[in-house]
Parts: sequence; structure tokens; C-alpha cells
Amino acid sequence: MGRIVVTEFMSVDGVAEGPGGDNDFKYGAWTFEYDRGDEGNQFKLDETTNSDALLLGRNTYEGFAAAWPERDDAFAKKFNTMPKYVVSSTLKDPEWTNTTVISSDPVDGAKQARDRHDGDVVVHGSLMLAQALLDADLVDQLNLMVFPVALGYGKKLFAQTSDKRPLKLADSKIVGEGVAILIYQAARE
Repeated sequence: MGRIVVTEFMSVDGVAEGPGGDNDFKYGAWTFEYDRGDEGNQFKLDETTNSDALLLGRNTYEGFAAAWPERDDAFAKKFNTMPKYVVSSTLKDPEWTNTTVISSDPVDGAKQARDRHDGDVVVHGSLMLAQALLDADLVDQLNLMVFPVALGYGKKLFAQTSDKRPLKLADSKIVGEGVAILIYQAARE
């Protein structure tokens, strides 16, 4: 059985909406204002290289499916060839290679995806899905890349949950222009 890893770009005030400018968010593409540096870029490459599969919400999936098949670097090659699971009740015929649609309960679908793999099943962005998985206590690890800006507005990763979720800081470092990488693991009893 694999692990579910949620990876998010977020501001210091917890906003994780529109980091790549992929929607009509007021501050869309706000992460591009900061250089992650070589170490930050390597972190994201390693995170992807070490992934067994992607688990995405429909909006993130559509943004990725529009961008990655056209690219040809190491990052894109991994994204384009690995298994992808997309949670959607409306997507019927995905065109991106190796995509499976989860049209049933997202929590059950995530469990099934996790159980099909021995390594990491990684959720990029996909705030509603990430929140549901956090609330169901299915997230084994959070990889947060916190950018040095308070946006004051926007959707946040940490919405209300049904219970508290203890976490253990496993690693932290500052890269590039003050971007903090924080790795939290679930601290289950």
C-alpha cells in the first residue's frame, strides 16, 4: 500500500488558490513573483520523480492535461507517463495518457488509488480534494512550499475539519527568495 502525499504552494496566510494563474483568481500566478532557486526546483523534481501516481481534482487535472503533454523535460516525461487518477463526476473521456476517472466517492477512490501503488500517490493543488482527504485522515504527508507573501484573500488548504489532525514536522528548509519548504507527516496514534 502506498502513501497519499498532498503538495501545495501557499502564502504565509494559508492561501493556496491560483498559484500558477490557472483561474480567474485576483492574484493568479502569484508564485511566479518568487524564485524558488535551484534547491526549490530540485525539490519539486525529486517529489515528482519519486511519485508512483497522481491524484487530482478535475480543475487541476484539466490545467495539467493542457500543459504537460506539450512539454518534453524530465518533469513532463514523468507526469505524462505515470498513472493519473482524476476525481470528477463530469469528465467522461480523458485524453491524457494513463488517466482513470474516479466518479464515485473521492475518499473511496483515493483509498483505491493508494492501494494500487507501493509508493507515493501525490495530490497537487486540488484544494477540495485535498481538504476531503485531510478531513478523512488519509493524508500521510503534506509537502508545503510557503511563499513569503500574505495574500489576505483566496481559498485556503486548511478549511474546517471534523476533528483536529496532529502533524509532525519531518523537514524544513528555506530556498530561493525566502520560500519555506515544510514537510509534515501525519502523527497518528
